[in-house]
Amino acid sequence: MPANSDAIAALTALRASGFKVNADWEKAHEIAQAHEGEPLFDAIHAMLHRIEGDHGNAAYWDRRAGTAFGGAGFDSELTALHALAIRD
Repeated sequence: MPANSDAIAALTALRASGFKVNADWEKAHEIAQAHEGEPLFDAIHAMLHRIEGDHGNAAYWDRRAGTAFGGAGFDSELTALHALAIRD
């Protein structure tokens, strides 16, 4: 599956999670981990850790991704990540 399809799948799972740690969150996390080192997926990884409340880990992934989407709320962050996914 192409990376952008994986990104859309991860973001769809994130939306389905209701921004809570559950099976959909786990699915998104697995996808992000499978693409470690790719900036979009590292940014998704950052959001996942923000959702779980691990802000230090989220900051680490933001640094790796070169992003700083946190702080505007999960809906806004998801929208920004989706825009990146469909652009690539």
